[in-house]
Amino acid sequence: MVSERSSAPTVSTQVTTATDGVAQIFTWDENARIEVRDLGGEVVIEANAAGLRTLAGHLLTLAQDGVPDGSHLHLEDNNGLEDGSVGLVLERSDDE
Repeated sequence: MVSERSSAPTVSTQVTTATDGVAQIFTWDENARIEVRDLGGEVVIEANAAGLRTLAGHLLTLAQDGVPDGSHLHLEDNNGLEDGSVGLVLERSDDE
């Protein structure tokens, strides 16, 4: 485990899709800690309880009715993830 220091934003981030102007609001739980590591053949997402709730909330936001296909959220170190994390993109894809 890494330290409890977090680079997660302290306020809500609002993302507006460019395709049709539908806004999704992504929020971070206080003290959320999320680290993403690439181990070659596996990706590990390690998070504390607040981080897991935050990720679940992001996924539920993307899953809401009316959210267009292709809506996504980029998470990177110093932008929601712990320092040294690899980037993570959460994207809605309704294509079969």
